[in-house]
Amino acid sequence: MLRFKNLGSGSSGNATIIQARGGTSITHLLVDCGLGIRQLDKRLGQAGMLAEQIDAIFITHEHADHIGCARQFALRERIPIWMSHGTYTAMGEPDFNGLLRIAYDTQPIEIGALRVMPFTVPHDAREPLQLTCTDGDERLGVLTDLGHATSHVLEQLSGCGSVLLECNHDPQMLAASTYPPFLKRRVGGAYGHLANEAAAAIAQSIQGAGLKQVVAAHLSEQNNRPDLARAALAAALGCGITDILVADAANGSGWLAC
Repeated sequence: MLRFKNLGSGSSGNATIIQARGGTSITHLLVDCGLGIRQLDKRLGQAGMLAEQIDAIFITHEHADHIGCARQFALRERIPIWMSHGTYTAMGEPDFNGLLRIAYDTQPIEIGALRVMPFTVPHDAREPLQLTCTDGDERLGVLTDLGHATSHVLEQLSGCGSVLLECNHDPQMLAASTYPPFLKRRVGGAYGHLANEAAAAIAQSIQGAGLKQVVAAHLSEQNNRPDLARAALAAALGCGITDILVADAANGSGWLAC
């Protein structure tokens, strides 16, 4: 059985727990660690988990809202931590005391009952990776922090039953925001973040390959609203607005089966 829970999604910090059951064993992967360590401990507790249950950490890229307390948490709990070489370099090559593992585009990683497949995405980071996870039966895609979907991205997401999908901004809200012009260009650019309509197009393109569930994530508090993200995704997928879930910064999401 494969399920996941977002612990928080947005510019204030991102983290997601993925759980797989294989026989009598349970595997937990923490994707990104962008919260403070006290907040991470608190939200793990709210999820019914202890820090010591995390088997591995996967860091998608070096931006602060994704790395947060990653090194502190990994060292405290002695947890292996995966990331690209570019991400490690961009972090300043910190000492992980033997816990560092390097991830590569489309090279699978076996973590207990989970098989993780990292893949490259276009984003303004050194070597960003997003990922899919499978327990052998169900498949989950995690896709946040990218400016547009390449054919490579769509190929990797094909066959996912569930996707945690960035819906960062509404273009009209971004244009009217108080962001300076350079930041508007960055966010809305090809290496920035997905607008609602772009996310909806991605969901629609993979819908015929088994997609059953989309969770909107990484919504900008200034430049988006949950109802706008839901409406764009529901229109593209031909479902009801209430069928679209949203992971927020304060609460993330509940536990969701894939």
